[in-house]
Amino acid sequence: MTSNRPAQTILFIGDSITDCGCRDQHRPLGSGYVALVADMLKLNRPASSFRFINRGIGGNTIEDLRSRWTDHVLCDKPDWLVVKIGINDCNRFMTNPSLMKQSPEEFAKIYDQILTQTREALPQTRILILSPFYLSQDNNAPDSYRGQIREAVKQYVEHAQQAAAKHRTLYCDLNEKFGQLMEHMTPCELANDAVHPNRTGTLFIAQQVYSVLQPALD
Repeated sequence: MTSNRPAQTILFIGDSITDCGCRDQHRPLGSGYVALVADMLKLNRPASSFRFINRGIGGNTIEDLRSRWTDHVLCDKPDWLVVKIGINDCNRFMTNPSLMKQSPEEFAKIYDQILTQTREALPQTRILILSPFYLSQDNNAPDSYRGQIREAVKQYVEHAQQAAAKHRTLYCDLNEKFGQLMEHMTPCELANDAVHPNRTGTLFIAQQVYSVLQPALD
């Protein structure tokens, strides 16, 4: 028997790690962690009612999120908002430092802007910020590209954490949690390209998100 309470809307937004084909062959939730979290919540809270929305778009940066924030987030008035962004900002800035909108400082500025906008427009919406991550154990910075990204992403993780603290949101440091997991597993057991998790890595993200969301839901 389902609850008579109105469905809670949980909206996920981010880059390809959130997207996972949600707008084409795997619509509407994609084949990634969003679909897994939805299934876990439905199975473990069968008396609750949920509406899940996936607004991930592959390749997006924080600037891309800002450009579509009103239409893709605020207009839906979600009860819950889950944000996962940052690795494309890091990668593009490291590749071309002239792209100042992808710098760590601009990342922090824009993150603050969209969260401030959300707090003003939707004061009741609860927010979970997921840090960016990079699945590599390469310590050869600055000689190795992977080593460079592994070091650089830490700045974006820090800014995501600071945004969560300032705006009093929930926060999950996926970079740290994957780091702990890689004490027992190799990076290639989680993602071949260090960015896009395989099935095991995707399940790990879903577990982390579920562990934060589930006890916080009404």
